[in-house]
Amino acid sequence: MRTTLNISMPPSLKEKVNNLIKNNDYASVSELFRDAIRALEDQKLVEDIIESERDFTIGRFKRLRSLKDLM
Repeated sequence: MRTTLNISMPPSLKEKVNNLIKNNDYASVSELFRDAIRALEDQKLVEDIIESERDFTIGRFKRLRSLKDLM
């Protein structure tokens, strides 16, 4: 199911949106925004993984021996 979302933006930003659609073969503004949101989510996931790797490297982790250790 889809939901409609109305947003307002200055003309200069709308022009950038139109250029992104034209130059990146997006079919619509909606497709551009869905892709942008997915990219932001992916970026956050990568940042979380990097942070977890740093924590592991400096020894900030807990070794789990069973599911009870998660509690």
